[in-house]
Amino acid sequence: MKTTVNFKNINNLAIPATIAGIAEPLLSITDTAIVGNIPVDGLESLAAAGIVGSFLSMLIWVLGQTRSAISAIISQYLGAGKLEEVKTLPAQAIFLNIALSILILLSTVFIIREIFELLNATGKILEYCISYYSIRVWGFPLTLFVFAVMGIFRGLQNTYWPMVIAITGAVLNVLFDLILVYGIEGFIEPLYLDGAAYASLISQAIMAIMAFWLLWKKTDISLVLTFPLHPELGRLVVMSLNLFVRALALNTALILAVREATALGEKYIGAHTIAINLWLFSAFFIDGYGAAGNIMGGRLLGEKNYDGLWLLAKKIVTYGLYVSLVLMLTSFIFYKPIGALFSNEDVVLETFYGIFFIIIIGLPMNTIAFVLDGVFKGLGEMKYLRNTLLAATFLGFVPTLFLGKYLHWGLTGIWVAFTIWMLIRGGALVWKFRRKFRPLLQNT
Repeated sequence: MKTTVNFKNINNLAIPATIAGIAEPLLSITDTAIVGNIPVDGLESLAAAGIVGSFLSMLIWVLGQTRSAISAIISQYLGAGKLEEVKTLPAQAIFLNIALSILILLSTVFIIREIFELLNATGKILEYCISYYSIRVWGFPLTLFVFAVMGIFRGLQNTYWPMVIAITGAVLNVLFDLILVYGIEGFIEPLYLDGAAYASLISQAIMAIMAFWLLWKKTDISLVLTFPLHPELGRLVVMSLNLFVRALALNTALILAVREATALGEKYIGAHTIAINLWLFSAFFIDGYGAAGNIMGGRLLGEKNYDGLWLLAKKIVTYGLYVSLVLMLTSFIFYKPIGALFSNEDVVLETFYGIFFIIIIGLPMNTIAFVLDGVFKGLGEMKYLRNTLLAATFLGFVPTLFLGKYLHWGLTGIWVAFTIWMLIRGGALVWKFRRKFRPLLQNT
């Protein structure tokens, strides 16, 4: 039976995926808002949270690509009616991923100071970075485990349980942030920035326990490591490696942006921290339709339903653009109140307001890139995604970034570079999809 591509089926996947997706950046946004209002060294704490958050996001995104690979393979097997043949693969992939995460974690804890000095952190900001990272980094393997389990659920066409896990983590993080950062008079001493780190770590641990329990209770997928190795493990590793290189290119852009903003001064990294968190929030918000494209795209490819795949791409891009227009309107209406949520420092807010409009007007373009990115992951087109990101980063973002630096554009130059970056990414994906799948349509 062929998969039906309609508004209901798409949104049954996209809406829970959107809710789950925005819960991830909400963890960082919560830290940013609460840390930015710390009464002692709030500006330095905000800068440190932004620098560490960007570096941790890089690590998670680089190694978290197994989620998309697992989802693509499971959904393709589901569409082909051969799900039983792939049930031993997830456990092998998760064990491999966690082993790599522990190796990287242990390799970074001995050079923390050098890492953040490389990112231009100095003085009190550097010390805060070291302290904050030393706590948060232990949640790294937990997050990767949760990502992998979410990938399994997505491959099974289920975005509901990932949503439940993500919402629980986000709510708990807010609660623990308020308790541990500011303390409770007479009971708990305020831990300030370290409190935000502990809040994230505890929330990640609870999410990992939930993910394990739900996978065990709600699916037939086993997490018991069995041998021999599954024949698809090689394809999964190749897909993951392509996404690994892609994530390195992606995070090269993000880290260079943080480095250049930090070099401009405290008010600039504070403003950039607010901006990048809002940019990521909008990305994950829009990416719900990318997740639907990922999930349904793999299944439609397994069915060889190319007409359905073409229709899916058209519909999810359209729905995503509607969402981006709502976000644009909301952002312009609440332009200044949004910034005030994250900091009480006038110099930071003035700087942020000077570049916020760039983020807002780029939302429709971002939508096309994020949504088609999800479709391509479901189709297993990881090599093309890798090449697109490499070109966008090193032929678009990096030259624009350093041109802006040479011309003294300040923080504006960084966000113009992001705009060029997304334009190349979205344009390349539109071109490739039309070129590859239009000739396969039955009605052409």
